[in-house]
Amino acid sequence: MTIKQFWVDPYQTELMTSITYIEQNQVMLAETIFYAESGGQESDSGSIGGVDVVKAEKVGRSILYTLATQPDFCVGQAVLVKIDWPRRYSLMRLHFAAEVVLELFYKSLPTLEKMGAHISENKSRIDFEWPESISPLLADIQARAQSLIDADLPIEKDFSDQPEERRYWKVDGFAQVPCGGTHVKSTAELGVIKLKRKNVGKGKERVEIYLS
Repeated sequence: MTIKQFWVDPYQTELMTSITYIEQNQVMLAETIFYAESGGQESDSGSIGGVDVVKAEKVGRSILYTLATQPDFCVGQAVLVKIDWPRRYSLMRLHFAAEVVLELFYKSLPTLEKMGAHISENKSRIDFEWPESISPLLADIQARAQSLIDADLPIEKDFSDQPEERRYWKVDGFAQVPCGGTHVKSTAELGVIKLKRKNVGKGKERVEIYLS
């Protein structure tokens, strides 16, 4: 099992750890700050022992990293892990923004079905099954999301089941949601939110989320 230090401190950008597995250009670490794509949130970018990571994937409760070239590491060796902080911070902000928008849609349309989501460093999006345009709702949902952001509320993150690595985030008075991603400390860190609607097919709606 890889210890996920990114849950302990998602603002940490460097970590000395050790190699627990190596096979050609793939490695595992004893602990890591390098998030692997999950729940629609893209992976971090960065390096392990000075070698760029090209892929990070969950394997059970461990994370397997594919490096750009075959390294000269050995099992047990100490290595420095670095992540691209501007990218991580953008992903954290846009991830939580998507969570807020999704909860607000659920509050407005309780029978809404989420089809999928994707969080990149430039925008996030959520796809819904819904027979009508969501455009009439956007202004209100954007205003309610901005009000929550401006309230500068703390975001609690913790385990609901530590052995199973199940986590949640919580904002008092708003919502508690199961989620294993990385999150900012306060709603105010999101800044200014903007929503845009896209039609991606009959019975399907998409909302794109931007922050500035």
